[in-house]
Amino acid sequence: MDLTEFKRNLFNLQTLNEFNETALHLFRYQYTNNSVYKRFVDALGIHAEKVYSLEQIPFLPVSFFKTHEIRTGNFPAEVVFESSGTTGMETSKHYVADAGLYQQSFTKGLELFYGDLSDYSIFALLPSYLERKNSSLVYMVEKILLHSNRQMGGFYLNELENLQNHLLEAQRCGLKIMLIGVTFALLDMVEKWPVKIPDAVIIETGGMKGRREEITRMELHEKLCKGFGVEKIHSEYGMTELLSQAWSAGGGIFRCPPWMKIRIADTNDPLSYLETGRTGGINIIDLANIHSCSFIATQDLGRVSEDGSFEVLGRFDNSDIRGCSLLAT
Repeated sequence: MDLTEFKRNLFNLQTLNEFNETALHLFRYQYTNNSVYKRFVDALGIHAEKVYSLEQIPFLPVSFFKTHEIRTGNFPAEVVFESSGTTGMETSKHYVADAGLYQQSFTKGLELFYGDLSDYSIFALLPSYLERKNSSLVYMVEKILLHSNRQMGGFYLNELENLQNHLLEAQRCGLKIMLIGVTFALLDMVEKWPVKIPDAVIIETGGMKGRREEITRMELHEKLCKGFGVEKIHSEYGMTELLSQAWSAGGGIFRCPPWMKIRIADTNDPLSYLETGRTGGINIIDLANIHSCSFIATQDLGRVSEDGSFEVLGRFDNSDIRGCSLLAT
């Protein structure tokens, strides 16, 4: 497979057939050049040369990123992203061969949903992520800030009063505001320093575990809408192990860019897929993950609608052990 040509065409996919053909080419390439994925596929008894459709492609459990180096080919990593975790907890590591490809993916994805980033003054409220190294989320926001309207904006750690003042000033100046924040920090903001910015785009990126009592998405968005004076809260769905993200313009309904798709697997039989509207495990095809693995079984539950949009409904407990015994040796 010609990687240069593949990357050139990756973000120009137009049809479902183009996506499917590209995914099959990438599956064969990763099977051949990714030793961990090859062993996983072989252990399932799947013959790669007989895989002719997306339905036949196996998805690597995301937990393998905690226990193995998931690399397609041999390369020096330009950057290594690491998931968050408490002391002593195993974290996922994503060895990225081409950081420019990641930048293309998140920039083109964001602009597909929100338009030209230079139109926005972007504010980032990412405590806990800023305080640790190797966060893919911080890396993403750092780069998109370079494309933004830089009259105002930037990172804020715990300076909620300053953020409130700067958001109000940006609003008075007539700037187009985008606020990207982790969930617990956005809640802290609306509880301690609420600010009415009704025309702003507020994007929550998740991040409640271990920080605050869990609440439903409906309760969360209701509190944030009231605190910021907006009609809806946007959301990002991404993870350390991916190079692409899905975005929600409200109501927890996510949409993928053309180079990313969601499949819903039967939680009792990970090699079987469910029809639209049924709840199961979220499997992700991320064609930008050329140098790691593009076919990932997450630990999330969800369902897909007829138009390809999807919801995230929670997590399932046995995902950490699903499939792991296949690579015990």
